[in-house]
Amino acid sequence: MLNTSHFSQEITLLPDDAQRLSNFCGQLDSHIRQIEQRLHVDIANRSNHFRVTGVDAAVKAACAVIQKLFEMTEREEITPEQVHLSLQDASIDQLLQPAANHEPVAIRTKRGVIKGRGHNQQDYLRKILSHDINFGVGPAGTGKTYLAVACAVEALQNETVRRIVLVRPAVEAGEKLGFLPGDMAQKVDPYLRPLYDALYDMLGFERVEKLLEKNVIEVAPLAFMRGRTLNDSFIILDEAQNTTVEQIKMFLTRVGFGSTAVITGDVTQIDLPSEKMSGLKHVLKVLKDVEGISFTFFGVRDVVRHPLVQRIVAAYDRYELEQGNNTP
Repeated sequence: MLNTSHFSQEITLLPDDAQRLSNFCGQLDSHIRQIEQRLHVDIANRSNHFRVTGVDAAVKAACAVIQKLFEMTEREEITPEQVHLSLQDASIDQLLQPAANHEPVAIRTKRGVIKGRGHNQQDYLRKILSHDINFGVGPAGTGKTYLAVACAVEALQNETVRRIVLVRPAVEAGEKLGFLPGDMAQKVDPYLRPLYDALYDMLGFERVEKLLEKNVIEVAPLAFMRGRTLNDSFIILDEAQNTTVEQIKMFLTRVGFGSTAVITGDVTQIDLPSEKMSGLKHVLKVLKDVEGISFTFFGVRDVVRHPLVQRIVAAYDRYELEQGNNTP
């Protein structure tokens, strides 16, 4: 249980630099207000001296965020997005958990180092590096796919796998595939665009295009996986909530020796016809006790996109819960 007694902590930001303080506080102290609202604390300051008042864990989190953001002002302009992400890393519930003796996981790509934000993303990365089959389940914006692609890129660069295979179910939302222009590859490209975007971000456009030409990176709809066995590969199945029970079983049995598979999805955004059971929902029940398979479940707190995305996800969760409670 959270300790609800209030206490105060003082923090002095050094050096006493007016320009850096202005950058940290934001226009009309907007960054300070953002920290107050998220952590339910009161922040008062005179010049570079700050007093934070609130619940013990929240005050500690706020002071950590203030110090971290002020250090960032030395080299960059602070934005509301950076404040939001710093707050994600200092969630109260994480501070109350027993400290783990894990070193932070860092994924190195040619474009830089990628780190998990907060406990859940770090745990997700650790599991991917230590398990052959991994599930990442949660709402949009939690980094499920992006972090999986980062692990795949690092594995390819370190030559622990010979290729990356990116897979998505081509579930139609509106137009039927047959009525879209182009050949099959052009028809399914829109479904795979988020995977391409992550690759371009980590490897650069030209490098990705060369690897695609050589089939070192393969991007394919799920239906094309039938009958294959994938050895020495890093395989990612994205949007797995739109697989059928038969499809996800077929996919999981494609995994060969020396391969790692990551299955990502959001069970609240299923585009399948209502009469079809989501393969992801089904497989989470079937495989929950199977040794060697990891599961990471992301929540609203793990959303690392625009702060509004987090509030939208939370609003939908509340609405669905209320609707469920009102069902006779």
